[in-house]
Amino acid sequence: MALMNENYLKLPGSYLFSEIARRISEFKKENPDADIIRMGIGDVTRPLVPAVIKAMHQAVDEMSQAATFRGYGPEQGYEFLARKIIENDFTPRGIPVDIDEVFVSDGAKSDTANFQELFGLNNILAVTDPVYPVYVDSNVMAGRTGSVNAKGQFENIVYLSCTEENGMKPSLPQTKADMIYLCYPNNPTGMTLSKEELKKWVAYARDNKAIILYDAAYEAFIREEGVPHSIFEIEGAREVAVEFRSFSKTAGFTGTRCAYTVVPKDVKVFDSQGNAHSLNKMWLRRQTTKFNGASYPVQAAAAAVFSEEGKKQIQETIHYYMENAAIIRAGLESAGYKVFGGVNAPYIWFKTPLPSWDFFDKLMKEAHVIGTPGAGFGASGEGYFRLTAFNTRENTEQAIERMKTKMIF
Repeated sequence: MALMNENYLKLPGSYLFSEIARRISEFKKENPDADIIRMGIGDVTRPLVPAVIKAMHQAVDEMSQAATFRGYGPEQGYEFLARKIIENDFTPRGIPVDIDEVFVSDGAKSDTANFQELFGLNNILAVTDPVYPVYVDSNVMAGRTGSVNAKGQFENIVYLSCTEENGMKPSLPQTKADMIYLCYPNNPTGMTLSKEELKKWVAYARDNKAIILYDAAYEAFIREEGVPHSIFEIEGAREVAVEFRSFSKTAGFTGTRCAYTVVPKDVKVFDSQGNAHSLNKMWLRRQTTKFNGASYPVQAAAAAVFSEEGKKQIQETIHYYMENAAIIRAGLESAGYKVFGGVNAPYIWFKTPLPSWDFFDKLMKEAHVIGTPGAGFGASGEGYFRLTAFNTRENTEQAIERMKTKMIF
């Protein structure tokens, strides 16, 4: 008799976005002519930029010739892409990163979910609340989180509430935490941390020998000066942090799949005897065992993101989405909603007059607009809602107009 991993029984009935898809499907069956505008899932709508397409075509052509064909590539990614990443994302900010500290993958979601495998099951993790569900769910699957209470929270997780009272920014843990998940700019709230605020987290991690798992997938959307684009801008962070980055939202690679994780050789974890071990070496071992690498054409396309032509085109796309964010933010504020985010991130988080799933249903049925209920991101997300800027300008303007005219309370 094959026995199951019973940790899966602790998970919610379905993944957040699967539940959203189910509700939309049911509504469409009953209302086949409804013109639905989707602003829930963080998927992009603009096509890959010309520089990326050109590089991908060239790489595919190379794969068609014996002289330039490539088979298995290095599991941690091709050096040509790692060099581009370092030269463009880190060196200009004065951040030292070595080639063998960059690990290219098929997505930040995969990396943030898989990285927890390197840690013992007795570690206590801390997450912001609300939080991107993958951080929690992957640890539940591993058996690290303990039992769940009536609020849907786990006994071995330290929840760092982000509320209106604290400006949607978490306070340092008041109890022991070994693994700390931070995402800034934040998904779902769209908020950021200043360098001074981030210094406190690095200091906490150093004092407690904790590891910060820092998701910087949305750093390219930062518009304001003084907001850190990388945790490695903070002195000492190389000793206690790992950083996840992605081409998905930045360069429209949601369907193309490419990301990377920076694991400094300075960051250590400890065995039961107190001996230090390199997290970099552990991640390399994990990747070379379980991952065959992102494809060559995709990595060649990702490298083109950093060409002069590519950078200009990518910035035009990012600017387009951030203009959408400004439209959403201004429209919601004019309609009387309390709004967060949308300034340095493509996410807009706002307070709802109904429980968040009830608001989801009302918005879908009355305005034919889809968003994401805050309750799906954790207990502190109840009563809030997330909209994304990843749609067309026409749909964005129409969605906000529908909300202002149809969602009357």
